[in-house]
Formats: sequence, C-alpha cells, structure tokens
Amino acid sequence: MMVDDESPAMREVEVERFIAESPPTVGRQLSPTRIVEWEGSFEVAEVEEGADDEVTIVTVTGPGVGFRLRFERRSDGYRYAVADDGPAGPFKHMETWLTVDPENEGSRVRLRSAVALNAPVPFADRIAAWKRRGELKRALDGIAEAV
Repeated sequence: MMVDDESPAMREVEVERFIAESPPTVGRQLSPTRIVEWEGSFEVAEVEEGADDEVTIVTVTGPGVGFRLRFERRSDGYRYAVADDGPAGPFKHMETWLTVDPENEGSRVRLRSAVALNAPVPFADRIAAWKRRGELKRALDGIAEAV
C-alpha cells in the first residue's frame, strides 16, 4: 500500500493476546487516556470528549513534539489515528485498531497499526513499525494488568 507516489510504503504491525476475561470486562478498562498511557511513548496533555461519547480527541506530547489523536469508540474496541486538523507530530500517517473479540470464555485482544514517519531518513518506516510494535505490546501488557 502506498501513501502517495513519492513516499515509501506504510508499515503495518499487529500484536494480540488472549485474556481470560469477557469482552465487556476488558472493554470497561479501555479509555483513550489509558491506551495512550499504556503505550508509553507520549504524555496526555488534554482530552476533549465528543458530545456523543463516540469520539474523543487526545492531545499528546513528548520530547519536542505534540499532536492530537482522534479516538472513535466502536462496538468491539477503538480506532484511533493522528487527527487531520493539526500537526501530525512525527507521523505522515498513523492509524490503529484495537479490537476485543470473544474467545474460549475470554477475549482475544488485537492491536493493529499502520504507520509512516514524516522523516527523510532511510528505513524510517521500518524503524517506526519496530517502535510501534513495542508500544502495542506495552498496551497489551497494560490491558492484561488492568483486568
């Protein structure tokens, strides 16, 4: 998949884990703020709740960078991406799907992310995918510990 004619391909990463709790139990632990905190790379600076509780905008900051993530609540979890109404931070594109599905009297939790960096560095997207995989694994650890 190409972002545009001049950019390298986005990288996709996916991690998953079985958690011996029901999807509603897991789902009650999820929130945009907690997801950002569990990933561990950025600090939550501000949270704007949507009027219908389906969309939440989280402003995040890190060393020398700040940007907004748009979280959409879905029936099976969340979809979140860099908001298109402001700076994208280090990303040309970043989108993540967190799903919680029933499995064997528990839940299968999956995080899948597509990422491309906004940096003219060789192999930048490979590095971003490697880093993103670590963030997603930390988020899975946080979810597992919370339930």
